[in-house]
Amino acid sequence: MKLQDKIAIVTGGAMGNGLGIVKVFLKYGAKVSIFDYSEKLNETVDNLRKEGYEVDGYLVDIRDSKKIEDAVNAVIQKYGKVDVLVNNAGVAKLTPFLETSDEIRDFHFDINIKGTWNMSKAVVPYMGKGASIVNLSSVTGTMVADTGEVAYATTKAAILGFTKGLAAEVVDKGIRVNAILPGYIMTPMVEGIAKDSDSNNPASVVEGIANGIPMKRLGTIEELGELAAFLASNEASYLTGQSYVIDGGSTLPETMSVGV
Repeated sequence: MKLQDKIAIVTGGAMGNGLGIVKVFLKYGAKVSIFDYSEKLNETVDNLRKEGYEVDGYLVDIRDSKKIEDAVNAVIQKYGKVDVLVNNAGVAKLTPFLETSDEIRDFHFDINIKGTWNMSKAVVPYMGKGASIVNLSSVTGTMVADTGEVAYATTKAAILGFTKGLAAEVVDKGIRVNAILPGYIMTPMVEGIAKDSDSNNPASVVEGIANGIPMKRLGTIEELGELAAFLASNEASYLTGQSYVIDGGSTLPETMSVGV
């Protein structure tokens, strides 16, 4: 299996895209530590262990460097190394630019940008040749944007720049760094956007999003997980500093595009 016995840390792995990544990594033989501060963390870990997988959960706010350090140390004490880091944890709260408070701005910056920075800085010293970092950026901010997404788009564009800069710094250590740019994936974040819309029928909002995608559907968390697993594996041994779009073709049309 492509990730057999690789030691992986996945942030935000208790649900959504992170859970899809965790499930696929486990399927391919990885031993996974989930860093999350969601109330679903323990439930997710328990369910995966019942399926026979080797997985641990650490209650970590990636804005807190000390919490990260403690959790990373626990992983190192158990396994002695980290082969894969997936910086998946992220937030999105859509507000018009002039109504975006400093608190909302900093909420995005502190988790999406600084959290990714904090995790990478804590884990890289324990990585060796053949290790891989996978950062979750987005088509939003890097390729497209809608109203209300200024804070979110800014942070996701920053993740792409971070990916390239870090890739250049750690390539001589044999560490690869790549980014995934998802379009619409069916996650709790998308469900929340639909519920927060002006529509009385969130399902119709999701259907409308799907109709704007050439493949006429949203992606699944498992499909995103498969891409992350490839980038984390030795199959991607000559890939670094790159970005990979997974969006069902949503950024393809010249006349209309959608993205989150």
